[in-house]
Amino acid sequence: MRIDRRSFLQLSALAGGGLTLGLYRTPLAAAQRPGAPPDLTPQTFIKIAPDGVVTIMARASESGQGMRNMLPMLIAEELDVDWKDVHVQQAELNEKIYGGQFSGGSANTPQGWEPMRRVGAAGRMLLITAAAQTWGVPEAECTTQSGRVIHAGSGRSLGYGELADKAAALPPPALGSVKLKDPKDYHIIGHSQAGVDTHAIVTGKPLFGIDVQLPGMLYATIEKAPVFAGKVKSANVEEVKALPGVRHVLVIDGGITPAAFTPWEPGMEPGIAVVADTWWQAQKARKQLKVDWDLGPAATQSTEVFKKRAEELLQATPGTTVRKYGDVDAALKASAKVVEATYQYPFIAHVTMEPQGATVHWKDGKLEMWSTSTLPVDGRGLVAKTLGIQESDITTHMARSGGSFGRRLQNDYAVEAAWIAKRIDAPVKLLWSREDDIAHDPFRPGGTVGLKAGLDAQGKITSWRHHLVTFGDAKHSASGGGIGSDTYPAGFPPAYALYTSAQPLMLRAGALRAPGDNAYCWVAQSFLDEVAHAAGRDPLEFQLELLSNKKSPWSASERDAVGDHEPVGQSILIPERYKGVLELVAEKSGWANRRKEPGRGMGIAAWFCHLGYFAEVADVSVDKNNKVTVHKVWAAGDVGSQIINPQAAESMGFGGIMEGLGHMGQEITLVDGVIQQSNFHNHPLMRMRQTPKMEVYWRKTDYAPTGLGEPTLPPILPAVGNAIFAATGKRVRTLPLARSGFSWA
Repeated sequence: MRIDRRSFLQLSALAGGGLTLGLYRTPLAAAQRPGAPPDLTPQTFIKIAPDGVVTIMARASESGQGMRNMLPMLIAEELDVDWKDVHVQQAELNEKIYGGQFSGGSANTPQGWEPMRRVGAAGRMLLITAAAQTWGVPEAECTTQSGRVIHAGSGRSLGYGELADKAAALPPPALGSVKLKDPKDYHIIGHSQAGVDTHAIVTGKPLFGIDVQLPGMLYATIEKAPVFAGKVKSANVEEVKALPGVRHVLVIDGGITPAAFTPWEPGMEPGIAVVADTWWQAQKARKQLKVDWDLGPAATQSTEVFKKRAEELLQATPGTTVRKYGDVDAALKASAKVVEATYQYPFIAHVTMEPQGATVHWKDGKLEMWSTSTLPVDGRGLVAKTLGIQESDITTHMARSGGSFGRRLQNDYAVEAAWIAKRIDAPVKLLWSREDDIAHDPFRPGGTVGLKAGLDAQGKITSWRHHLVTFGDAKHSASGGGIGSDTYPAGFPPAYALYTSAQPLMLRAGALRAPGDNAYCWVAQSFLDEVAHAAGRDPLEFQLELLSNKKSPWSASERDAVGDHEPVGQSILIPERYKGVLELVAEKSGWANRRKEPGRGMGIAAWFCHLGYFAEVADVSVDKNNKVTVHKVWAAGDVGSQIINPQAAESMGFGGIMEGLGHMGQEITLVDGVIQQSNFHNHPLMRMRQTPKMEVYWRKTDYAPTGLGEPTLPPILPAVGNAIFAATGKRVRTLPLARSGFSWA
């Protein structure tokens, strides 16, 4: 990762003495959010008090992915302090001081890897300079260890706290001039470090957004229409106001219409907010509401209508050519064998463990907000726009959240809380129920994919035709439903075409962990397995051969054919890394010697997304009632040269596998515009008893480290589906599993 040449450290004294280090840099394009990044001003990352206590600021929001550990670990390593002596503090939202403060797209690792280490290294350099001047010795004779500067020649040493004031008076070094450690000397990076919040979490300390308490705080809940964006015609507002504990009942007109399409921030849905002394009172009163709804045009939507329209669009001329090279139709016609299939996957919800909510206090024209957003800058902007105030009048505290998986990229819950707070004379905490969270989620959009692949007489692939029917309009896909022009296997078959068609959607949609890839991997890797078997080939051998067939990316004719769909600046798949994880997982799982017996099989799949490569093998059995048991999963990942926190990385691998398995059993369906699912009984998560044995292995390569949040998840879906085929001879072409005749044991 390159650092802007203007980047440098700014040094200033803390009140009472001490050392503060700040970083200037122009961030890379913020992952998973539109618009230009804000101009940055100095930020404070490291505080060294006179007594030697080291505090490192965690700039990114934390929702369980380990950012509050990982980024400070990079600084601490180069500062040369022991991790046990570091106190990590969550930064408040101030991107003009801290730079990009978001968690999405597995981007914090690649964007923080070099800048954060340079912050630490520059701090170490300043402390060495201060010590060298104190002793009157050359800086080159000084070293550091465990929070002390050491002069071996005289046997003297000073703690960082003793040097903090003097270091504060020194001019900062140029960021590009600081020397970074040799990786062989790392004692924090590459070594498992316990989560800074782990003890507090397991002992029940109040850390999460749901735990925020303010003096005089009231509680709010919102009743919304059963159909997206339905409006209130009338309600028994005065009757509900008279119920015990109820302080306010507010009708929300909302700023969203069912036909509106906004990729990132859908705004507020209409509804009725009930505000009471306790959340239980608010919920109880809410159940007494009698609302006459204007359900609007979204009531015409249903899953069956979507399915029928998708089937029609598959037979029609595609709406958009995303990428095309070679003569696919001619290649298919000339092929010795053509394999054809249709795959379908449903809408699903994020189902974070902590439902949505925010705490807000409006006072004297200013707003203070405690938010669990992973895009808090965007949230602040949306709140300001909705309330008609300046962003400078909003203070945002970044509270830890109980999971995001892409859900908290949207800030609808924060806007609702702010809207309520401005209308009452007290702090307010808005909490959604689990039923609210499922019915009004920005769902991962479903899709239908028509596929054709050609094989020659030797069983080699000649062509690939891919037609995705998604949701949106002629120019935009619904959020989380677009497909990239370089999505695998683009660039590998000799002739290739990727088309899309869209049908309109009057429903909220949004990015889910591994956006798009969570479905496209299942489709592509399942169909590749299907084609390999049609060719009479081993699926691993077949895919390794395909990966050796990389054509030169983006010829002039391709650019002319697809125009704006060309992936300018996009990261391109590196075949050797893709092959590497496939070969590693095959070795660890014993793929070559796998058992082949009725009712039990192994499946293999791999994927590249968000700069990371993962391959997975699943060992699966299916009983006579089509009950599926996943016995074991092997995973191999390539996320660069360093696994920054191995224990946390392994946990992310386990979590991605388990969430992906959950996706295989979930669906959101509509009848007359109404979501049919309401809680975990009909939108289930995997249970502990269904957890397979898991092993995660790493292939370290000479690339800068990248993130783990997304790439661990996608391969598990096709690995299990392919294993089911190996066990039964039946293909899983429709999700959830129940739609293909299977279920979890």
